[in-house]
Amino acid sequence: MAGSRTATQQQRPDRLPALVQRAQRAPTRSRVPLALPDGRAIGTLEPAHARWLEPVARLLPQADGSWRMPTGEPVDAVLAALAHALRDAGIAGRWRDEALDVTTEAGEVVGTIERAVVRPLGITTFAVHLIGRHPDGGTWVQQRALDKATDPGLWDTLMGGLRAAGESIHDTLERETWEEAGLRLADLHDLRPLGRFTMRRPVQEGYMVEHLDVFEAVIPDGLEPRNLDGEVAQFACLGDEAVEALLADDRFTLEAALMLCGATGLPGLR
Repeated sequence: MAGSRTATQQQRPDRLPALVQRAQRAPTRSRVPLALPDGRAIGTLEPAHARWLEPVARLLPQADGSWRMPTGEPVDAVLAALAHALRDAGIAGRWRDEALDVTTEAGEVVGTIERAVVRPLGITTFAVHLIGRHPDGGTWVQQRALDKATDPGLWDTLMGGLRAAGESIHDTLERETWEEAGLRLADLHDLRPLGRFTMRRPVQEGYMVEHLDVFEAVIPDGLEPRNLDGEVAQFACLGDEAVEALLADDRFTLEAALMLCGATGLPGLR
C-alpha cells in the first residue's frame, strides 16, 4: 500500500492542469449580466433569452448590455417569474421544487430560486463534498445513480450536494452525509475542512458557477455508507491503484477528480 500511495502522490498533481482547464472555461455562447435594480449582478443569461423574458419579468435593458430587474418588485417574485417562464419554454433542468439562495458577487443573499434554473441564469451555487477515508488508507467513493440528471453513472466523492436556501455549510454537510451515505457526522473520525475551490464552465443547461467546500473524514471500521435518497448506485472502498485507474479512464465527475487530485490546495482556482 505504501508504494502505491507514493505513486499516487506523484501522478495526481500531474493531472491537475488539464482538470483545472476544464473547470475554468468561458461561456461558449454570448451571455450578459442579470442584475438587481441597483446594478449588482446575480447571474448571466443569453441575450436571446433576456429579450423574450423581458415582458415576463419586466427586465430592463441597460446601455452596458446587462438586464436589470424592475424597481419596486420583490426579488423573489421576479425570480419565480423567470423560473416558470424557463420551465414552460423547456429550458429549465429537472424541476425539483428545491429552493437555492441567490447571491450577489460579494456573497450577499438577496433571494431564492428553483434549483432547476440556476444554470440557464448563470446563478452561483454552493456545494459541499466529503472525501471519506478508510482507516487502512482506502478511499470511500460512490457511483452516481444511472438516472441522475447530471453525470449519471460516474464515480464521485463519498458525498456531494448543493446547499439549500437558508442552510449553512455545516447544515448541508450534515444533511447530505445522512441522505446520501446514511452516516452521522458524530460517528466519523478526524473530520476537517480541506478548503474551497470554484468552477466556472459551460454546461448543457447554461453556465455553471459553483463554490465547492471540501471536507475529509475517516469512516471507522464497522461503519459503511448506505444510500437513503435513491441517488447513489453503489459505494466502494478503493485503494490508490483503483482510484488511479478510474481517474485515468475519466470515470470520476470533474469535481471529484479535482478534489482527489488536490485542487483545494490551489490558490489560483477561484
